[in-house]
Parts: sequence; C-alpha cells; structure tokens
Amino acid sequence: QVQLVESGGGLVQAGGSLRLSCAAASGRTLRGYHMGWFRQPPGKEREFVAAISQSGGSTYYAEPVKGRFTISRDNTKATVYLQMNSMKPEDTAVYYCAGGFVTSQVAPRYHAWGQGTQVTVSS
Repeated sequence: QVQLVESGGGLVQAGGSLRLSCAAASGRTLRGYHMGWFRQPPGKEREFVAAISQSGGSTYYAEPVKGRFTISRDNTKATVYLQMNSMKPEDTAVYYCAGGFVTSQVAPRYHAWGQGTQVTVSS
C-alpha cells in the first residue's frame, strides 16, 4: 500500500484557516485511490470529515464541516488537501488522511493511513 505523509497542522484561532496536505511518499502516485480525511478529538472516537473520488469528481462531507471545509486533490502532484476555513474550537483533533479502493465515510474501508497531524483551534 502507498505510504501517506501529512503536513500543515498547527495552532489557529477560531475563525481562522488552515490547509492540510497529504502526499504519497517515495514518488508513488495517488491516481486510482479514493481519499478521505478523518479526525479524532481528545477523548473521543475517530470520525469522518471528508472524502473525494479517484479523479476528484465527487466529494462528500460530514455535516459539521459542510460549507467550511473543502477537500481537493492534485493527482499530478500525488497530493490531497483539506482546506479548513471558519474554524471552531470543536475542530480541534488529530487529523488523518486515508486511501482506499472506494469512496467511503467508514474508516475500515480505507487501507492506507497517514501518521496524523495535530490541529488545535483556540477561542
């Protein structure tokens, strides 16, 4: 399976923005992979955030992030992005990118995972 490497996490104030990146390591391509973003808030279980189809033609979002977050991909650069705008303290979590053979909001459907990146939103 492809190795995924995440970046872009950090501290941001409520109302601010961050963009997370998830790249394939070692020159691998993401073409053919459906990609998703998940997050795990402190003391809570992992939850679905967003997903995108192989070519980027279809996107899906969890209700709490609709209208604020945007998932996109650049298969030429083997990179998937999560643009997070109008951030709220409840967005604080470790964010993970994942790849799989289908587009899904269910974590077990994905077989490749990034290491996670911490996102903290202060009020």
